[in-house]
This record gives sequence, structure tokens and C-alpha cells, in this order.
Amino acid sequence: MPHFFISSKDINNDKIVISDKDNYQHIAKSLRIKKGENLLLIDENQIQYETVVIEVTSKEVTVNIENSYKSNRNLDFGLYLAQSPLRSDAQSIVIEKATELGAKGVYPVITDNCALNKSVVEKKIPKWQRIMYEASKQCERAIVPTCFEISSLKDLCRTNKFDKIIAFCERKTDLTLKQFVAYNPILPGENVLVIIGPEGGFSDEEFKFFENNKIPMLTLGNLILKAETAVIVALGNIIYEFNNYRKN
Repeated sequence: MPHFFISSKDINNDKIVISDKDNYQHIAKSLRIKKGENLLLIDENQIQYETVVIEVTSKEVTVNIENSYKSNRNLDFGLYLAQSPLRSDAQSIVIEKATELGAKGVYPVITDNCALNKSVVEKKIPKWQRIMYEASKQCERAIVPTCFEISSLKDLCRTNKFDKIIAFCERKTDLTLKQFVAYNPILPGENVLVIIGPEGGFSDEEFKFFENNKIPMLTLGNLILKAETAVIVALGNIIYEFNNYRKN
């Protein structure tokens, strides 16, 4: 069922009028939704609406609310990604998959071996935010995550915004995520920052920064993964370990 974000201001009793240009064009022109078809809508309060289209005009779509409830399509902890941006399609994949996996936000960080320079990254942030929006619709996220402004590892790790900071560093450690969470479980409500480096890996200076600031460096196994693959595996493993811990 198609999923779209709306404003609670569009709701009047048991009806919702969709008139904003982007949603209207997608629903009426691209999908060619007709009277009697179903739409799944969600507002800024994370209320999900199961609806049936009752009218499509040249400017708006009107639906009738059949059912409504609080969306549960969120993680029980705050998952954030700090990642050294990659070139072109690889970075789009990172942004899309981080959104699908429930990340609340992505922090583009310029590392010593970053593939892109700062000016290029700054220009691409609006594009990445749009990818987050579209991916959120596709996977029925309750809230669209944020692609934050460009930052540095040092500034980001010293903001005190996160309860746990984890860096995945191949070739530098034998400590696995499973071993780490056995003594440092991720708890409901905590904010966790996951750091993934560029294709060229972290520099010696960045490794020293992790060591000096007691940021645990973990491995994803014996295989050397591409950076975009590492993001998917790392976030997926963290979600698995969090849920696994709660079941014990």
C-alpha cells in the first residue's frame, strides 16, 4: 500500500485532503490512484492512517480514514551514523540503507582519507536528505531521519549527544560487537553513534584519536568489506544485538 507523509492540518473529522504538490503529483499522476483505492498516510505525530480514496480532482486527493493508530516503525534506541562520504551511487546506497535500517540521522564526516572534499559534500547534503525522505516513504518509517551538516570526528565525538560511540576499524582489532555488548549492552532510549570510515580506512592519527578518547574499535569479521557494505552490516548487527539482548 503506498505510504505518504502528511500534516495533521490536512485532517478534518474522518477525511484527509492531500493538496501539496509533491504528494499530489506522486499519487494522482505517477501512481494514477483512483477512487476506491487505498493509501497509507502518516502525520508529524507519528499517527498512521489507513484510508480509502473518495475523490481525485485536478488539484487534490480526498480520502476517508478507515483506521488510525500510533506507528511502531521505530527503533527502541537512537541509532546514528557518522560516515566518511563515498563517491556517487555508493553514497546514495549508504543513505538509503541507513534510512531503511532505522537510523535517526547520518553525520557526513571528513576524514583524512575521505573520497570527497568538503565543498562537494556540502552541495550533496540536500540530495541525500531527499533520498532519506523517499526511502522513508518506501519502508513506512514513522519519522524521516536527518542528514546533518558536515562535521569532523573530533567535534562530533565531543558533543556529549551520545550514550555510546562505536568505531568499526578493520585490521586494527579483534573485538567483535557481540563481545562488546556482552559488557556494554545497548539499552532502550540510548543514543548510539556508529562510525564507519572511507574506502581507504582511517589514518594512524584517527586511530590514535579513538584510543585516546576510549572509543571502542570493533571488527566486522575476517573479510574486508567495502565501505557501503560495512555500513549495512554494522547497523544490521547492532539492531540484532540490541533485540537479542532484550530477549535474554
